[in-house]
Parts: sequence; structure tokens; C-alpha cells
Amino acid sequence: MSGLTWIEIIYWASTIIGGTLFILRAAMMLLGGGLSDGATDVSGDFDTDIAGDHADADITFKLISLQGLTSFFMMFGLVGLALLKANVPVVLTVFGGMIAGLITVGITGLVFSQMKRLQTEGTIDIRNTIGTEGSVYLTIPKNGTGQVQLIAQGSLKIFDAVSNNKNVIATGEKIRVTGVSSGNTLIVEKN
Repeated sequence: MSGLTWIEIIYWASTIIGGTLFILRAAMMLLGGGLSDGATDVSGDFDTDIAGDHADADITFKLISLQGLTSFFMMFGLVGLALLKANVPVVLTVFGGMIAGLITVGITGLVFSQMKRLQTEGTIDIRNTIGTEGSVYLTIPKNGTGQVQLIAQGSLKIFDAVSNNKNVIATGEKIRVTGVSSGNTLIVEKN
């Protein structure tokens, strides 16, 4: 790499380091090895809302993430090198690289925010099952607990259940949930 100018060295370093970290981070996230919920983000929810710009400050901090920084440096270096090779003055190559880096940060932030919207919590609120119909999975004994299966929040689930009138309800019979007792056990009746 002899004969490189100082600006070329900066662009190459930005491209190689930023690009490598960007690709590694993206691969880890796609393969499930990434840190959860932006643990590497330099973001926070500060209670010192001085000028009422709390929401704007939160958005700004979320843009300064590891993924955002690596994408910025990757594009800064690539575009800077391309402009330098096109014999554009050094000042304009720096400006062009910065603009390309900022645009990439914005696009990367948009992509990751849209991906985050696809996540679901996965927690089922058992009270949402009241009124739902299903079937007995394991016989509900006279004064005991059996199991029922029903659709809860879009998924087929199995829950412990007791009969509301203390009668036996056999496997396969249709039921309707009438309530929830302590311990997340459903109270059901024959349908």
C-alpha cells in the first residue's frame, strides 16, 4: 500500500473496519447471535427532559448505534475512495463521504426499526381466553384438573382446566371458557 495519501489511508481504514463490523453485526443478528433489544445501542431514556425535546433526543441517541456507526464508516470510506479516484477535490470527497454515510445511517435505522416492528411479545394474557371455545385434551375429573386445547391469541395452546359445575368432561368434548381461577387454571363448561 505504498504511495497512498493520508486521505486514502483514512478512506481504506473506514471502509475495511466499518464494512467488516457491519457485515459481522448483520450476520450475527440474522443468525440469532446478536445482542437482544439493542444492547449495543448508545441510547437511553433519560428523565431530564429539559426543553421538552425528549422524544427528539431519544431518536437521535437511537441513531448512534453500533450498526449505524459501522454503516456510516463503511459508506464514508467507499464513497470517499470513489470520489477520490474520480479526481474530485479532497474537501468534496470528505463532504460526499459524509453525506453518503449519513444517508446510509438513516436507511439502516429505518430497516432495523421496521424489523423491530415485526417482533411480538409472545406473552399470552389468559383472561383473553374467556368466551373462547375449544376441546378437552385430557379428561377433566369431577373434582380435579384436566387439560383443554383452544386458540389463544392466534396460537393453539393447552391449558389446565376445571369444570365450572364439578362434572366430568371427557376427552374430545367441546367446551367454552367461562372464567379463570387462581394459578392460571381455566374454568370451563360443556359447549
